[in-house]
Amino acid sequence: MRFDYRPIGVIDTPWDGPENMPIQPAGAAGVEGTVRLFEEYREGLQDIEGFSHIILLYHFHRSRSFELRVIPYLDTRPHGVFATRAPRRPNPIGLSVVRLLRVEGGTLYIRDVDMLDGTPLLDIKPFVPEFDVPRDVRAGWLEELQHAARGRRSDDRFAG
Repeated sequence: MRFDYRPIGVIDTPWDGPENMPIQPAGAAGVEGTVRLFEEYREGLQDIEGFSHIILLYHFHRSRSFELRVIPYLDTRPHGVFATRAPRRPNPIGLSVVRLLRVEGGTLYIRDVDMLDGTPLLDIKPFVPEFDVPRDVRAGWLEELQHAARGRRSDDRFAG
């Protein structure tokens, strides 16, 4: 099977490279950016302004290869790529939950951005706590590093 996805817009952020970029939205608290939806998709924004948070699905456009075992930013031990949020993945798809500040025309103003400037946007979904916040959650190897993402910055380990 093969899939053909096309971007529906572009995410604009202050981060032009992986150096010093936050590694998760928790580490990007307060950092603002925009999502510019392409004209043909703007009608799909109807009623989105009622949500405080949205889920952005995007393409890691600077990732050129993948590894099945990686040493993630928050650890010094290797883990399977599917047990991490590392961008060098077989299908380089990213996901971030961001705060939606406002919508003006086809532009969404967002906060807590952790993706690179110019990132191609694949989809937007509303964040709904009733659906998106499961109970009895375990965080695997990350449990011992529970708050480590706050304030941490990336490097170029996963960029190429």
